[in-house]
Formats: sequence, structure tokens, C-alpha cells
Amino acid sequence: MEIEPMKSSFSPPTAIARQYSVNFPNHKYQELNLSSMNGCGGGNYPRSPLGVIETRTLPTAPTPLLAADRLNSAIFGLKSDSPAEDSGIIRIEVPIEEKVEALDWLRAQSDTLLPRCYFSGRDSGDTALIQNRNGDGHASSNGHDSQQKLLSVAGLGSAVSFRHLHPFSLDDWRSIKRFLSKKCPLIRAYGAMRFDARSDIAPEWQGFGSFYFMVPQVEFDEFKGNSMLAATIAWDKRLSRTYEQAIASLEATMLQVSSLVRRLNGNSSRAKVFHQTHVPNKLSWDKSVKRALDLISSKNSTLVKVVLARSSRVLTMVEIDPLEWLTSLQVEGDNAYQFCLQPPESSAFIGNTPERLFYRNRLNVYSEALAGTRARGGTESLDLQIGNDLLSSAKDHHEFAVVRECIRRKFETVCSSTVVEPSKVLRKLPRVQHLYAKLTGTLQKEDDEFKILSSLHPTPAVCGLPTEEARILISETEKFDRGMYAGPVGWFGGAESEFAVGIRSALVGKGVGALLYAGTGIVEGSNSSLEWQELELKTSQFTKLMKFEAPLLATRERIEL
Repeated sequence: MEIEPMKSSFSPPTAIARQYSVNFPNHKYQELNLSSMNGCGGGNYPRSPLGVIETRTLPTAPTPLLAADRLNSAIFGLKSDSPAEDSGIIRIEVPIEEKVEALDWLRAQSDTLLPRCYFSGRDSGDTALIQNRNGDGHASSNGHDSQQKLLSVAGLGSAVSFRHLHPFSLDDWRSIKRFLSKKCPLIRAYGAMRFDARSDIAPEWQGFGSFYFMVPQVEFDEFKGNSMLAATIAWDKRLSRTYEQAIASLEATMLQVSSLVRRLNGNSSRAKVFHQTHVPNKLSWDKSVKRALDLISSKNSTLVKVVLARSSRVLTMVEIDPLEWLTSLQVEGDNAYQFCLQPPESSAFIGNTPERLFYRNRLNVYSEALAGTRARGGTESLDLQIGNDLLSSAKDHHEFAVVRECIRRKFETVCSSTVVEPSKVLRKLPRVQHLYAKLTGTLQKEDDEFKILSSLHPTPAVCGLPTEEARILISETEKFDRGMYAGPVGWFGGAESEFAVGIRSALVGKGVGALLYAGTGIVEGSNSSLEWQELELKTSQFTKLMKFEAPLLATRERIEL
């Protein structure tokens, strides 16, 4: 007999753990800067601008090791160059001739050093170019070489972080933007927000709060042709952080950073899974989908679509390395964002998401509609047939049109102009294909960034329509905490910002396996069994990295905790 679950927690089930006599590793994760400054000020938001926002570029170094030496010398020099201002942020960067992948650099660091982050932008023509600089700190102008595409960023420690339990607000956005400047485009705050900030936070998500952002203390930037090592200090006496404390914290972090980086392939050893539980299980899923379909067809309900999700807990014999998983996902990530965010004393939130929430470059803003899912075909002709079936499906067109038109309406409330082009095409990814539309708008002022963020999230692709009715149904139906799954994940910058939707994601625990998340849109005509198959397809990028023990294959659907 299957039992309907209570709200799920990431803590391993005691009875199961005893049954298999597994002792999970108990690593001591070390927060790099225990006195990290919270830019939100505990809710007491500083209003005045920072006294100093500056980027200093040192001469190019041939290798990461020599770049670290130059960076350490520059940090030592900061001690005798104390500014008069009570607040500020200074980034010191060293270009590196050698191209090193940011994820390789992050994997070379101790996995106990937290917080850490990683963000790799999607291969897109909308991604802006970062101006290269000479060793004197001034921008170069030697033709086409003066601009280089920033591919990915890895960070350790936080010069300043932003975290709170309340929903992300305009004041929180202003607190982050206070530390950013158009003149310093690579000073960025990387992070994520909860899918539903009004819901209770489960234990596995406590370290993230309602939102968590960090300006990395030590950062490795990967460009198209070279690399860069950077360090950032931030101080504000109103936030109880002095200039001297910021330097001391950075020096302590630099002592633990490794400059020896080796290229790692994407072939990870598959973790052996001894227990897997789906929340909901198949029986409960069928009941939830039926309830949603009954509401959609009811004359007393305005519900058109709801996105129901599943959390799959896997317990493994050995600890999973989240960065190793992320390296494996890069193989199929050419058209997707890869990310990792791990606050102190927390599990790592990682993902390989194809979906952009928005990208802003000054007044220009871009978003997209993504809905409807099919597998890729094994042959060119079969792939074409499957794609044509998706394009001609009335059910999938309805689901897609709901998403596209909702985003269009939200753009039109904030933007002075909106263009939808293309309006419906196939977006083909290595394992799946979707219906896709691109939306472009022009903001009336750059401060409207907060409006576009709060308006677009959550999109109908991860919540439903109408938004509030779908959110309430999700809250009543799902017996687990989505946390940052399906929430905004990305970065804020001075002139630019970019956020993806945190789908195709997992929370990889410290010694307790992982939680895999996937969702699917329920509209009129949905079939619960087909939607379950879609969940399996979406989580396959993670399950292919694991090895399921033989007894588990026959029993893993029976038990739900």
C-alpha cells in the first residue's frame, strides 16, 4: 500500500539509513569569510551611494600561478593605500594569456571552501561583449581584439553577500545595485531566488534564505581566448565592515586558493544509488493531475494551466561531487546555462537550464517562451518527424501560446515597445526539443529592471496561468519545497543583468545524495502517464550519471516517505 507523503525534507530517512548501514561522510565545510558583510543590512538598508567603486587592471600574466603572485602583491599594497571613504568596492584583476576553463579552476579548489558559485552563459548572440583592458587599467582599442566574450565565471568567498528570509524586494534590489557600476562591468552579484518566497523554507534550503547573492571575493573569468583572475574587497562602516577587515578577510581567502589547474574531462564515475524516492509517486501524481484537469475544465475556475513538479531523492553510497556532475553536463550544455550556487553550510544548487528569464543590456531587454517537450530522434528523419509532431500538436500549441502571450503582456506593461520574433519555432537541445519564441523589448528607464524581474517571475512555463490560482494549487498539491528550483538564477551587473529559470536542476547534498527536480505543464488534454514520462526525460541528464543497483530497479517506485 502506498501512503500519501507529508512535506519532504532532505534529511536521509533514518530507518532506511539504518537498514543499509551506511555512514555518510561528515565534512566540516569552512566558510571562507565568517564575518562576511550582508549588503541588505539585516533589513536596515543603507541609502547613500558607495564612496568608491573601482576596477584596477594589472599587466597580463602568462599563467594562473603568476597571476596569483601579482594579485597577492597588489592586495598587500592596498594596506598602505587606505581610502578616506567609509564605503566602497574595489576589484583588482589580472588578465591571463593562457585560456583556462573557469570550472576547472573551481574544481581545483578545496570543496570545503564556501561560499562558491559558478555561472556559464548560454551561447547567444544577445550576450554582450566585455571590453578588454590594458595593464594600465584603461580600455584598449586595437580593433576586433578589444572585445572578448565572457563565457563563464567561478567564484570563492563573498566580498559582500545579500541574503534575507523575506521575499526579494525593491529595497533588496537597490542594496545590490548600490555595489555595482556601469564603469566596472565585471563587478557582479551572482545568485538565485526561491520559486515561491511566501512558502515555508524546508531544512535543505535554509542556507539560501528567500534569496542569496554574492559578489565573489576571488573570481576566475573565462573568456573566448584567454582568462582572468580577480579579487574584490568591499567595505561599509554602516554595515560594520571596515576597509582593514575586508583586506584581512581577502588575504585569508587567497592563502587557501590553489593556482595549479589541470584540465578535467567530463567523464565522471557514476555514483551507486541504493535508494530512490519520488515525491509524488506515480499513484499520487495521477491523482494530482486529475485534480488539476478537473479544475481546468470546471466552469467555476479560471485555471488554464498549472505546472506540477516532482522531487526525486536519491541516496548514494558515496558523496556526489556537484562540480563533477556540472562538468559532465557541459557536454550537452552548448545551448544552455550551467550554474552552481553553494552558500555556507549548505548543499549545492546546480543546473543545466535551457530557459532564459531575461537578459538586460542597458534599456534593451530580451526574454523567451519555451514550452512543449519531445525527445530527440535517433536518426535525422525520425528527429524531423518528432519535431513536426510537436509543431502540429494542438495540445502543445495551446500550452506554448499561453506562455508566449503571458510574457508578451508582461513586457507591454513595462516596455515602451515589444517585438515577438520568431513567434513559434523548434528549439533543439541534445536530449529534448521544445517550442520557442523570442521577445525583445525596450525599457523606459534602467531602474525598470526590478519591474521586469518581478513581473516575469514566475512564468507560465514553471507556474501556470492565471499565476496566483496556479501558485495556490501548487502549494496545496506539492508535498515538497521547490526552494530555488524554477526560480530566477543568474547575476546583476551595472549595465547588464541576466537570469535563467532554474529548471533541469538538482540540490546536491553534503553526504546525503541529491534531490532532482522536474516539472511539466498540465493543460486541457494532458495525460498523466505521458507527463510522468516527460519528468523522466527531463531528469535523465542526472540519472545517466548514476548507477542504480539491481534490487532498486524493481522496488524504487514502491516506497514514498
